[in-house]
Amino acid sequence: MTRLDADDAVATESSAECDGPRVVQLEAREVPLGGVRAMSVRRALPQRDLPLVGAWCFLDRFGPQVTRMRVEPHPHIGLQTVTWPFEGEVRHRDTVGSDVLVRRGVLNLMTSGAGIAHSEYSVGEGAVPLDALQLWVALPEGRRHGGPEFERHEDLPVVALGALEGADGHATVVVGDFAGVASPATMHTPIVGAEIHLEPGARVQVPLTAAWEYAVLPISGDARLVDAATGGDVELDVTHLLYLGTGRDEVVLASSAGATLFLLGGEPFDEEIVMWWNFVARSHEEIVTARDAWEAASDRFGHVVDHGDERIPAPPLPNVRLTRRRRRL
Repeated sequence: MTRLDADDAVATESSAECDGPRVVQLEAREVPLGGVRAMSVRRALPQRDLPLVGAWCFLDRFGPQVTRMRVEPHPHIGLQTVTWPFEGEVRHRDTVGSDVLVRRGVLNLMTSGAGIAHSEYSVGEGAVPLDALQLWVALPEGRRHGGPEFERHEDLPVVALGALEGADGHATVVVGDFAGVASPATMHTPIVGAEIHLEPGARVQVPLTAAWEYAVLPISGDARLVDAATGGDVELDVTHLLYLGTGRDEVVLASSAGATLFLLGGEPFDEEIVMWWNFVARSHEEIVTARDAWEAASDRFGHVVDHGDERIPAPPLPNVRLTRRRRRL
């Protein structure tokens, strides 16, 4: 997905050292995207105080809403897009020849490397129900200059989560490693993205890796963190991302009526990044070069299959040098 907004909260980004557990509720911003989509999204990452969680550098939820999506070809560099739908179907086309339907339960993973372009259309000509997460993962130095790729995975592993009360929960391991189980998706940093389900009246243990940092995004239902550090419960809601920091080998999640959540985390990303529009780079100059290449319709990004000359133009660069932002959490 492309960013059509002029959100200066992501104009300059960087990673920083993580130093322990946190329990911080971060409000997801409502971002009206307008333009060809007339859509709005709820953006949970990046935050001014938290630009990354592991290598995760961007998290939008588009929906639940009834809309007609028409996202024309647009570019990416230096990242992977992880698309995880909850409702509806979206047609994805890209410059490596992919032409697939994005639908519930299927992971669509696009790796930009040095450059890729893609489009996203909802199915049909009218407005339809749509709800999905779109996440970006910053590529490390050893992979970000490589070629573009696309993967689709329909058979993802599911792991049980032991209950302290009530029924066991379960988690679908979308990307990375979780609870001793690995997704088949090709990732380039130690990472996890997992959809967690809690049954009504359940309290379950969620295993973590103490050296990694984590956050939880509620999707539906009611959920709370039973926090041993404070001796109290923290209520979760769909308008906030709960940041957990590092230094935990497990958390306990509970629900009264049942819940679905998305867990994201990974080893703290040790490379400083600059992020602007659809680009993740390491310097202002790299962003300028990529923007110029897109505007010149260079071969760097290729041609999206089954499209003509339609494309989303790059927005103007700000009148300041793009620099990196330090985390404050």
